[in-house]
Amino acid sequence: MGGDGDPVGSRMTEPGGIRTSPTAPTHGASAWLVHRAELTPDRVALVEGDASVTYAKLVERSLRAATLLGGLGIGRHDRVATLMSNSIEFMELFYATAEIGAILVPLNWRLAAPELDYQIRDAGAQVLFVGPEHGALAAQLAADLPIRERVAIEREYAERRDASPALADASARARFADPHLILYTAGTTGHPKGAVLTHANVYWNVPNMAIPVGLTDRDTTVTLLPMFHSGGIGLYTVPSLVVGGRVVIVRKFERDALLALLVRERAALCFGVPAIWLEMLKTPDFTQAKVPDLRYVVSGGAPCPTSVMEELDRRGFVYLQGYGLTETAPGGTLMPVEAWKRKFGSVGKSAPFVDLRVVRDGGEACRAREIGEVQFRGPNVFAGYWNLPQATADAFTADGWFRSGDLGFLDEDGFLTLVDRKKDMVITGGENVYSAEVEDALFAHPAVAEAAIIGVPDERWGEAVCAIVALRPNASASGDELIAHCRSRLAKYKTPKYVVFVDALPRNAAGKVLKRQLREEVRIREQAKA
Repeated sequence: MGGDGDPVGSRMTEPGGIRTSPTAPTHGASAWLVHRAELTPDRVALVEGDASVTYAKLVERSLRAATLLGGLGIGRHDRVATLMSNSIEFMELFYATAEIGAILVPLNWRLAAPELDYQIRDAGAQVLFVGPEHGALAAQLAADLPIRERVAIEREYAERRDASPALADASARARFADPHLILYTAGTTGHPKGAVLTHANVYWNVPNMAIPVGLTDRDTTVTLLPMFHSGGIGLYTVPSLVVGGRVVIVRKFERDALLALLVRERAALCFGVPAIWLEMLKTPDFTQAKVPDLRYVVSGGAPCPTSVMEELDRRGFVYLQGYGLTETAPGGTLMPVEAWKRKFGSVGKSAPFVDLRVVRDGGEACRAREIGEVQFRGPNVFAGYWNLPQATADAFTADGWFRSGDLGFLDEDGFLTLVDRKKDMVITGGENVYSAEVEDALFAHPAVAEAAIIGVPDERWGEAVCAIVALRPNASASGDELIAHCRSRLAKYKTPKYVVFVDALPRNAAGKVLKRQLREEVRIREQAKA
């Protein structure tokens, strides 16, 4: 997946005898942290509840964690899984794996145990770190996984880490082009794919997301998104730590607690999916006047209702909407500050070090406002899907552009507007749900003959999962029964919230289910009820 960066001493000579520097840095994330700690050792890096660590302490603890990993037999390119909520310890492991060139596999603790089993096997993770909230889930994992050792954060981890000496030899650190993260994305074939992000991908997300908002070492940012998401890592945890800022970690979103935290910590930026801002708007105290240091409210991961943007504006906030994917680490676009009101509904312009285009099916560039597929190219774009060379090849065009699968258009000023999303995908509360996986669970019920999944508007979550089901002849099943059936096999957010029964699914001549027609039928039914 990865490869070494340019040798330290390499140089290229241009016409005229001009000497140029290597095309890329040679070190990974741990070196970035060490460098920052040399500049500002006593500045607070991370805050979690009543606990905090300085940059110097974070380096020390990360190096000790790296030594612990080495003692567990973990080396270069070995996979280390985590089942952990947002925490200082997670970030220690983020940098510890970088220190020894290992690959971190953050697991989504919202998944069911069989789903986690698949990801652990697929990644070949050898060690699993388990947070205190997730011990019961970890106990449900299959006994024959490749994991050699499980380490409980609240017990063994701190003791074993602190008993280890700091790692002195920096030669083992990951290189810039090495893989660092495997982040599993929802799969169109029923299984998720492991998107591999290199240290270079993670690094280039820093200027891509930091430059548009003017992120500096004086800023405090709040991390709400789970760190098993690229957004939890890249918006804005790692960018803040690279520039020397202060990151406040939130383990669980609670409206009133977040409001108090934003005020107390004088946060300058906070990224959240639209459902979070909708919830925050339910309290009249969430205004710019009462949260004066909150420079920007940043959002993405799901469609944001215009009413939410307008209300944030009325309350005095600057709302910046962006767009990206796990495969873009995650930043692809972000709304320029000066244009956010003028371009309501747009997801902004391409990030500073991202190439963006919208193309027709044949690959030709679309005209302004012509709808086509959104494609990206740049150093932030992922290395490929873990152990899936064909899927990786299919994800890129012949000339090296990443196919997002999303449809949109660029206006005359280069601002992107999305009009549809990846085929068969529902985004609920910032989580991607592919219909194939949910449909497979429905098909396992003996009464189900046909099933299709669509997204329906949901005031809180942006979208909700809706199942359209045709039953077998002489079979019966209630909506509640099918929902319970799915819940026993899938994560809660993937489980259908609604079930609509039909005699048969509409299909075209090729046998493809006409999901646009299903969405229209459900919309008409809802209007009739109203």
